[in-house]
Amino acid sequence: MEPKLYFSDVFEVDEETLEDYGAFNISLVTDLPLFIDPFLLFNSENPEYQQLHEKMIEYLRFLKRQSEKGRVTPGLLKAWYFFSEVKQNWLGFCGTGNSGRGLGRQFASSLDKNLTLIFKDFGDEKITRGSHLEKLCLIGAGVGRDMISDFTTNLIKDYLLNYTQDFASKYIDPKLTQPVAVNRACFDYTLQRWMPKKYVLPFYDNDYVILTPRDILTKDDTWINHSDMVNNFAEIPEAIENDVLRGQINNYLYSRIPEDRELTKDEYVRVVQATLSRFPELMDYYIRKKENDGDEAVAVSWAKVSKSQQLYIRQFGQLVSLLAQRTGFYECPSNTKDETREKIMFLKDVIENKGGHRIFYVGGEPIRKEEDLQILFRLVWHGTPSDVSREVNDGRGQADFKISRGAHDKSLVEFKLARNTQLKRNLARQLEIYKKASDAQTGFKVILYFTEEELEKVEGILRDLDMKADPNIYLIDGRLENKPSGSKA
Repeated sequence: MEPKLYFSDVFEVDEETLEDYGAFNISLVTDLPLFIDPFLLFNSENPEYQQLHEKMIEYLRFLKRQSEKGRVTPGLLKAWYFFSEVKQNWLGFCGTGNSGRGLGRQFASSLDKNLTLIFKDFGDEKITRGSHLEKLCLIGAGVGRDMISDFTTNLIKDYLLNYTQDFASKYIDPKLTQPVAVNRACFDYTLQRWMPKKYVLPFYDNDYVILTPRDILTKDDTWINHSDMVNNFAEIPEAIENDVLRGQINNYLYSRIPEDRELTKDEYVRVVQATLSRFPELMDYYIRKKENDGDEAVAVSWAKVSKSQQLYIRQFGQLVSLLAQRTGFYECPSNTKDETREKIMFLKDVIENKGGHRIFYVGGEPIRKEEDLQILFRLVWHGTPSDVSREVNDGRGQADFKISRGAHDKSLVEFKLARNTQLKRNLARQLEIYKKASDAQTGFKVILYFTEEELEKVEGILRDLDMKADPNIYLIDGRLENKPSGSKA
């Protein structure tokens, strides 16, 4: 029987029904690398989204007022700023299944401090059209897209829960739903505390599930982000109307750049950070430019989400269907070493000989992201009695996967692309370090290549390391030109 991997499979609804409703068809086996971008709420023509963004800003204004009054005790910091990841939306792609880290002390302390620093004019901006939570990540203080997205998701959780409840009441068999009391669903400003609320929601594997509208999702990074600001920093001062201020900024910037050599990338980032600290209004001018280009944000995000749907739902789903047709694929050997080896070998066979290679191509170009390979590998473990954990850090770095059955049966898997510039070093050292740190008995290395040149590179590295005959190293041929046609595959 073909495994049920996606929301539409588990809850017996057509993909078209989900699409017409506007929701993304999530996987219920592993998180997908998509997240909510608050700018898409701000820039939307949908009044509901605009109201959601305003409610987020209202909550930040509340926090700012409390911070300015000096009222934020350690207890209140935890109550108002700490949030668990909303794992029930199955977005983010981190950890085991769908469990992530959430927002803890680092995020809370950074936000509380900066509400009275970089957010000192929050709610009363003079340069930008509105207030933006993403400004917090521009100062480079360890607050990235995951934290911004988790915070946004928590602040609009009541909307997402009602959105899902409405879909369930119309399209899902009641036997597949349950009434649920969701903790910290909405904020009561009178009581100044997060309150629980009841909903009737789709229920799977002892937990409720949340749907997310696809038009507020993006991939890779938020529209307003630190890397983009640094990469385009030279353009920001030119957008400043005040000649005096623009001159002061340029003078300060150029005084920190040596005349006899070019800055390294790290040096340039430090110069940008120093300039931002001296002239924090530069962040507002950057945000204003991003506001003015808001239509591009919508188009870029829509294209990324559409591509993700094609890859993670349609093409990856096709590969899992091919694997399910293999007799015994979802039967389970007695230990993780044999089970892991079988998964790798089946996957290799389907990709190389059964047409599965096609899932790695979009528009005729190969997908070259280890993240996508890891998602695919996690999907084929559906139904296993083993614990399958992704990016497990046991003190010496992160292994891509740890497969375990108790404390004495562990296997690790590390995926690499052949074009990885650190491949030789990784092969020589990385997996052995992980094995020792995890007390794993076996470690597998899987390398995917897309060209003849990449194959020659890998084989040369294996010869240099005397690893050509290693039975735990698998090369997977992802080339397009040497495979049978679709009619023969």
